[in-house]
Amino acid sequence: MSSQFPMSSPSSSPLTRRGLLRHAGLGAVAVSTFGTAAFGAEPKKKNPAPAKAPPAPADLVPLNRFGRMMQEYYVALLRAVEAQGNARRAALRTKADAEAYLRDIRQKILQCFGAFPERTPLNPRVTGTLVRDGYKVEKVIFDSRPNFPVTANLYLPTNRSGKLPAVVGTCGHSATGKAGDTYQSFAQGLARLGYICLIYDPIGQGERLQHVADNWKPRHGVGTSEHLYVGARMGLTGEFLGSWFNWDGIRALDYLLTRPEVDSRHLGLTGNSGGGTQSTWLCGVEPRFTMAAPSCFVTTFRRNLENELPADTEQCPPRALALGLDHADFIAAMAPKPVIVMGQEKDFFDARGLEEAHARLQHLYGLLGQREAIGLHLGPDYHGYSQANREAMYRWFNHATRISNATKEPTLKLEKDEDLWCTPHGQIAELRPATILTLTTALSRQQATRRGQPEGPALGAAVQAALRLPPRAGVPDYRILRPSSGRRYPKRFAATYAVETEPGITALVYRLADETLLSRPPRDGRRALLYLAHHSADAELRDEPLIGELLKAEPKVPFFAADLRGLGESLPTTGSYTSAYGSDYFYAAHGHMLDYPYVAQRTHDVLRLVDWLKSCGHDEVHLVAKGFAAIPAALGAVLAESVTQVTLKHALTSYTAVAEAEDYQWPFSALLPGVLQHFDLPDCYRFLARKNLRQIEPWNALAKTG
Repeated sequence: MSSQFPMSSPSSSPLTRRGLLRHAGLGAVAVSTFGTAAFGAEPKKKNPAPAKAPPAPADLVPLNRFGRMMQEYYVALLRAVEAQGNARRAALRTKADAEAYLRDIRQKILQCFGAFPERTPLNPRVTGTLVRDGYKVEKVIFDSRPNFPVTANLYLPTNRSGKLPAVVGTCGHSATGKAGDTYQSFAQGLARLGYICLIYDPIGQGERLQHVADNWKPRHGVGTSEHLYVGARMGLTGEFLGSWFNWDGIRALDYLLTRPEVDSRHLGLTGNSGGGTQSTWLCGVEPRFTMAAPSCFVTTFRRNLENELPADTEQCPPRALALGLDHADFIAAMAPKPVIVMGQEKDFFDARGLEEAHARLQHLYGLLGQREAIGLHLGPDYHGYSQANREAMYRWFNHATRISNATKEPTLKLEKDEDLWCTPHGQIAELRPATILTLTTALSRQQATRRGQPEGPALGAAVQAALRLPPRAGVPDYRILRPSSGRRYPKRFAATYAVETEPGITALVYRLADETLLSRPPRDGRRALLYLAHHSADAELRDEPLIGELLKAEPKVPFFAADLRGLGESLPTTGSYTSAYGSDYFYAAHGHMLDYPYVAQRTHDVLRLVDWLKSCGHDEVHLVAKGFAAIPAALGAVLAESVTQVTLKHALTSYTAVAEAEDYQWPFSALLPGVLQHFDLPDCYRFLARKNLRQIEPWNALAKTG
């Protein structure tokens, strides 16, 4: 191992990556031979070409022999997390054991979400009222943060006297937020049964779009689309969209408690789908709730991963998996208060995971002497807060509050969307409030002032702190694969090596040569040139002009081209790569939950490839990278002593540019969470000037030159 700076100590998380890898039994990667896939396209069938008419280079499908590598790597890690969690829960034998467990997970949950902001004035205002038979709806706006308004509807029974139980309602991914039929239904149903219900628009839905055009129409979609867009970028400053959702829910409860009609002894919480997420997380962070009923979300992280089911950024809490947490733990934080977890048999959220979560909760509640306080309702339908599920929620809350003995939902009459608007035209943006972008831009600038411009050892320490890389030891093992042929590379022959950068992960490396090579790399000189591909080394060896330039400039220097994990030969076949909800995002999100972001993983690949080249006799490496590989290449070059020259094409100009941009195009996998607390990419580029850094056509936030 060669490094200019000492390696950081292993993660302080209770479940270290080294321990997880050992527990998972990860070793050699199974090579997938079930098809190939072009970048950004679904797998294609490769028809054999006639012997006398070889395909033109554009017709060659990029090699993708390790397409299941990332999926199986993560599955093994999550199975290890789950096995350790199950073993820990199985060891709980007494009430004292359960109470100690709950204290521990409550503290870990707060680590996931980070510190909440200080409470500031709510500045509540009622902009209109609808009077209906037996209840009324007040159109409420309150500020969860200074000048950061939340639009909400407060359903108040008008045929009841005295203080009444109250419920915070959280919305799923309805474009119309609180006005969605499902969400109106449970809010109105609760009001007709004698409950006060405050239901509010989540960020990016209903009246709370963060990016709007002049006509108040969305610039980056609604719901999931905007959540992904704002959630990925804000992570650069160390913020987590799920924490902002939580804070809105906490302040919603604060507002309810200002109302004289509310009975503070009975405070409920319910939501479905994305609202099921919010209500689950709120169970973990807000102890004032006395009862809860999350619907159509609770399962296990492992089931979601194995079923290849992506989730929004706010549904993927940072470090949750590294801390050993699962969905059931967020519910358990409320124990022994009454909670019913609900789902649907035909839901894409796996009912098996819901039953597993419920069983874990039953064990804990049983040790606390309150087994009957944890309920389960599994409806027969598809995903959604169906009437049957809503009625299960009503019965559960009625049992806790005794406000009603109804078992069926009252007759409902839903409102038009616009009749429930709190703003004149249905968008809070017309009031010119603060947005996530303006608030995180301010934070980004504060962080820039605090961190300064780290240099030398201070920069190395900052990079280590942001990446939290696993330790490196020994020479990476590797396989010698069949050499590639007929690929029309710049040189006649290409040896192929699968270098194991960590258990379960290999980086595919091609070594170009003028003569055939079927064995280990020859030790033919101290210097080597290593090219790291943007999309696919196999494709870029044919069509990237920079490669031809490099070969011409240094014809005698051994030339290697490689794919970092999740690119090229290991491009995941578990979904479209380029879509916002695609495989690249899917694994990047799990990396965040494992406290091992994709950027850090790929930087580790870079360092292990440099270690491997050194073991082959190459003490000096000219590191060349393009596009998505340029960021881990730059970070690795800061840390690796053997890298003596660096060339970057289409490297991101700065993380600050993305954090503060209205529009950006870099994928979640390229964004390092919390990086702006430590350093920015220009700090690395200044450092690399001593290694003859050459920048070619840097890319801005829009992934364009200029």
